[in-house]
Amino acid sequence: MIVVYFTAKDEKEGLKIGEVLVKEKIAACSNVFPIKSIYRWKGEVRRGREVAVFVKTKNNLYKKVVKRIRELHSYELPVIEKYEVKTYPELERWIRESVKSNLY
Repeated sequence: MIVVYFTAKDEKEGLKIGEVLVKEKIAACSNVFPIKSIYRWKGEVRRGREVAVFVKTKNNLYKKVVKRIRELHSYELPVIEKYEVKTYPELERWIRESVKSNLY
């Protein structure tokens, strides 16, 4: 199991992308949280409000998840990170059942 983390410009965009991933069955669930970010972009240190999105899925769907995020995202260079996670069997089973069964 993996968690894919990405940021989005606002709640509307984060919810839209998260919902598409779940509806297309390449993610079991998406969680969206408001955050404040400090980052360097084009030589300047900037601050901004964004949302962080955490997506629960399977490792073999990572490339499909990244492709869809990039297709739907407004940023020139979206932050997309993958974290491998261990969880308890019932949650793992739910994630497996919630994503496309023909892909594992």
